[in-house]
Amino acid sequence: MTTYTPRAVEPAALKELRDVDDAGRACVPFVEEEGGSPLRCCLRRSGSGERIALVSYAPLRRWAADTGAEPGAYDEQGPVFVHAAECPGPDTARYPFARPGAVRTVRRYSADGHILGGRLLEIPESADEALDAVFAEAFADPAVALVHVRAVEYGCFLYEVRRP
Repeated sequence: MTTYTPRAVEPAALKELRDVDDAGRACVPFVEEEGGSPLRCCLRRSGSGERIALVSYAPLRRWAADTGAEPGAYDEQGPVFVHAAECPGPDTARYPFARPGAVRTVRRYSADGHILGGRLLEIPESADEALDAVFAEAFADPAVALVHVRAVEYGCFLYEVRRP
């Protein structure tokens, strides 16, 4: 069981992304041949034969629109995999994409949407406990409003965790 809640891409955002992504491109679904793509709609890896799409997503921009933050130059967008059609969403009590040995960046953001720093974490065997500790460390700073977990090898956004 995890202490913090990993947040998938919100259903309303997914509906928009499945039409036109945050870079203004039309969604182009395809059938996943091998499986293994990290799906940000349900926070699990795709299976062989699933219909998915690779879309451009701006997580901080969407959060800022809800909160009134002004991230300015920190408003990044990047590629994320999602199911091509609506799915049931996350169904796990563990942190997603936490394969031992993988390296993740836990990037901290202020309520303004500005980067306050980050931390690299090589995922150990006790992944949930290690991530709990990293999130606790981040939220010990009262200026941190949320964190993004990203894959180092591609720089992709994986999920966000908001202040409890």
